[in-house]
Formats: sequence, C-alpha cells, structure tokens
Amino acid sequence: MTELLSEHSADVIVVGAGPAGSTTAYYLAKAGLDVLLLEKTAFPREKVCGDGLTPRATKQLVAMGIDISEEAGWLRNKGLRIIGGGQRLQLDWPELASYPDYGLVRKRDDFDETLARQAQKAGARLYERCNVGEPVRDARTGHITGVHAKLGEEKTPVTFHAPLVVAADGNSSRLSLAMGLHRREDRPMGVAVRTYFTSPRHDDDYLESWLELWDRRGAQDRLLPGYGWIFGMGDGTSNVGLGILNSSSAFKELDWREVLKAWCASMPEDWGYTPENMTQPIRGAALPMAFNRQPHYTKGLLLVGDAGGLVNPFNGEGIAYAMESGQIAADVIVQAHARATPAQRELALHNYPKVLKETYGGYYTLGRAFVKLIGNPKVMKIAAQRGLTHPVLMRFTLKMLANLTDPTGGDAMDRIINGLSKVAPKA
Repeated sequence: MTELLSEHSADVIVVGAGPAGSTTAYYLAKAGLDVLLLEKTAFPREKVCGDGLTPRATKQLVAMGIDISEEAGWLRNKGLRIIGGGQRLQLDWPELASYPDYGLVRKRDDFDETLARQAQKAGARLYERCNVGEPVRDARTGHITGVHAKLGEEKTPVTFHAPLVVAADGNSSRLSLAMGLHRREDRPMGVAVRTYFTSPRHDDDYLESWLELWDRRGAQDRLLPGYGWIFGMGDGTSNVGLGILNSSSAFKELDWREVLKAWCASMPEDWGYTPENMTQPIRGAALPMAFNRQPHYTKGLLLVGDAGGLVNPFNGEGIAYAMESGQIAADVIVQAHARATPAQRELALHNYPKVLKETYGGYYTLGRAFVKLIGNPKVMKIAAQRGLTHPVLMRFTLKMLANLTDPTGGDAMDRIINGLSKVAPKA
C-alpha cells in the first residue's frame, strides 16, 4: 500500500502534457522535484495549430536542450512575409541578443511528444491515457491536494496526491473550472481553423501571413476580422489556416471551415490548395488570450499556458507563452518548495501571478486595444493598404506583434515597445 501511495504521490502534479505542462514538468524535474505528468491521450497525438514557431518559441526549445537540427526533422524559417492591401512585404526576424534570428516549423503531432519525452528524460513520471476528473481538496482549507483520474484503456480509477497541482489542461481547463476559476468575458478570444495540402510551396523558408481575409461568396466581398497563414512544412505539405477574433459580429455567424475553403479557392491554382490535395480534414481550436482566466495561482493550483489564457492577442501565438509560463511556474514552485513553513510557501506561490503580470501584463493590455481596433474591417483595410508601404513601420510592427525586443541595450524600436509595455496597465 505504501508503495502504491508513493507511486501515485509526488511533490507536484502537472495535468496536461502539451507545451506548457511538459515544460513545467521538465524544469521541476531538473531541479530535483518529484513530478507526475498526466496526459489524457497517448502520444503521438494531433493538436490544431499553425505549426509555425517564432524565435521566441525557438529560444525555449534551445533552453530545454532539444535537438532542433534539420536532421532531427525541424524546418527553419527566416522571417515573416506579409500580404495585404495589394502589397507584399518580406521581413527577416530581427537581429537580437535575446532571441535567435530564425523560427522553426514542426507538426504538433510529434512536437508535443518531443517535449514530453524531454521532461521524462529529466525525471518526470509521465502517465499517458490518464483522464483527470475532479480535484481532491482539503475539506478545511479548500486547497487542492491531488486529482481523481481514470487510467488506461480500462479506465481504472486512480487518485494522485501532491501538495501542488499545475493546470496545463488547455483552453477548457476542466480542472480550473472545478476549482471555481471561470473564463473572463472581457478578454479577447480567437479561433484557429486549419488543414494541410500537398503543395509545391512546402519548402518556403518564410512564414506567410495574409492580413486581409476576404469572404467573396456573397453578392458583395466582405473583409473579415483576423488573418490567414500559409506555412510550408518541408514534407511536401503546407499548413493553411485562419485566425479569427471574437471582436466582430461575423465571429459567431460564419462557418469558418467554409470561409477557409473559399479563401483557399481564391489562391493561384498551381499552389495546390484544392480539395483533392487536402491531406487532413479542416479542424478548429480556441485561442484564449490576454490572461482570460485568473487568478493564475489559488489554493494550491497554478495555471500555465492556455489554461491561464496566455495566448498573445497581437498574433495568436500560444506555444512560446505556454513554455515561458511553464518555466516561470516551475521557478516559483522550486523556490516555494524550499521554504520552511506553509505560510512562507504560500507567500512564494502568490508571487507567480505577480511575475506573469510584470512579464506580460502591459504588453497584453496593448494587445487587447489592438484586437478592438482590427475588429473593425475598415481600420484593418487602411492599416494593410498604408502600413505595408512603409518597411520601417512594418519592421516596428513585426517586433511589436511577435514580442521580439531586447530588454536592455536594444535599438530605438525596442525602447519604444518596452516603454509602452511598461506604462500600460498590467491587468
């Protein structure tokens, strides 16, 4: 019985082995803590994503010691090609001390597994096919002290115990909901829909972003809120998708799968984005943005990645922030674990939301204002038509949208962006 208890007990339980959960588990295990990493599916498994990683995410992979060579199946990209307003602008990723000058492309079906296996190598104990249900709570304090789960194909009931639990269970975050943490309606939400096509453009070394998303199926062409992307996968296919914001009336009334099909139909035929070249069905996923679930720490539960609404509202990027929040959470937990009394541990843990707000709060506030602006199709059209004719302005915009600046010793653009983020309210 004692053996079984130790097998199902740990210093920390991490629920969900996506980028946020696996990164958290990796850093906790590396610091010597006993970590259980619980994943409801079995690897490899698919996730809806653009599969394009900016230098910000690349930095996180390097920090985790992951082999990101071409031989290991990673495709590098040089920057972003932006298309809109009749203009086409190709921008290289900025030269910075803090981030590499290249991004990566990798399919999510084995990207997540790569991170989970790295966490395992560091010492985390991974349970696949482990479907977590209700939290175990201390009757007196309401603190979470573990989780009930169903394990394996037989769905064997199991209870795992730990004094701290990390919710890395994505946008819907059943664990957060069970602990009374609901989504904030005043924060932007996006939806991504994507599919794959066999295409001669598969080895494009720039990520491509279309700022104008036209719905041309009615009597009148209609500009929609959001953007389109085309990312070459290097394996004979392109990932083609749309990111749409909930900041307009079109968000709920349109079938976005149909919009994607219509958008693809407007592409040059020799690109191959036609129904017969589609290699997977169109799938969609929510993009929870700008801290849309708070607080990020309460009663023994920390929220990382999509569970805490960490997606960047400027560009819909989630992986970099999932991994960064995982590292921040792990740092805080390691420090709290070394404290002598429960009161001191709580004091350390309550620092986690403060660090998140200090790191992203002002920038996300700017992003929320940006989302409101581009929710207006007229603003989006003018921005695309006029902005793309100014390369200097667009370089600034790229740094702003991708959150790529040097915090110290950067250029004038970096100082402006960092200054704006500093003075914006950290909500």
